[in-house]
Amino acid sequence: MRWFAALLIPLAGMAAATEPCRDLSFDGTSYTVCEVDTTRADLRLFLNDDADELLGSFAAVDGLLEPAGAALGFAMNAGMYHADRAPVGLYIEDSAEAQRVITSEGPGNFGLLPNGVFCLRSGRADVIETGRYVAEAPDCRDATQSGPMLVIDGALHPRFLEGSDSMYIRNGVGTSADGRSAIFAISNQPVNFHAFGRLFRDHLALPQALYFDGNISRLYAPGLGRHDRGFPLGPIVGLVSPVAAPAID
Repeated sequence: MRWFAALLIPLAGMAAATEPCRDLSFDGTSYTVCEVDTTRADLRLFLNDDADELLGSFAAVDGLLEPAGAALGFAMNAGMYHADRAPVGLYIEDSAEAQRVITSEGPGNFGLLPNGVFCLRSGRADVIETGRYVAEAPDCRDATQSGPMLVIDGALHPRFLEGSDSMYIRNGVGTSADGRSAIFAISNQPVNFHAFGRLFRDHLALPQALYFDGNISRLYAPGLGRHDRGFPLGPIVGLVSPVAAPAID
């Protein structure tokens, strides 16, 4: 079980955290984005519970956090998975590697190189192109691999076509150069890769961004009253927040 040291603080009278998620429009398309200050926030990846059973849903993650007096501030699916919900590529949770990094080209979006890794370390988060991840071997506490990269050093993935008719609901994450900011996004209308990548590059001004998935993309944003449901998920990324104790009269 993870150690919840960050939550062992007095909760009574704690001010509610600022809502991390908001809706916006870019190029005529509606998106929901959730922005996190990684120097202060408790971002984590979730796959299985303490009995090694698949969590598979935002509600199950909330249930896992509840005994420690915590809850999800928001969450979304975080990388591609097989039929049994096992991660397709690299997956690290609480410093334990459950699946190795995959470097080969292959079918589908995951194998549309370059792909990348979303890496969580103390006080920062980074989207890292897979080849660079292998070369640099950063010490990620949590990490998930997905693909393709959306933005690489400020440039869109070279295979993206502006006029592509491959339109899906899509979600992903981008990070700032200093690792202090991570912005998660989901389209509320079907978009192609080119349009989704431009959201991160041109509107959010992020130099690195990674695609998580499409069609099955889902978001939990309780502050917006949003809880996307469906069949079980694989990896989930979530913002963990302490639950304030009731005020004492």
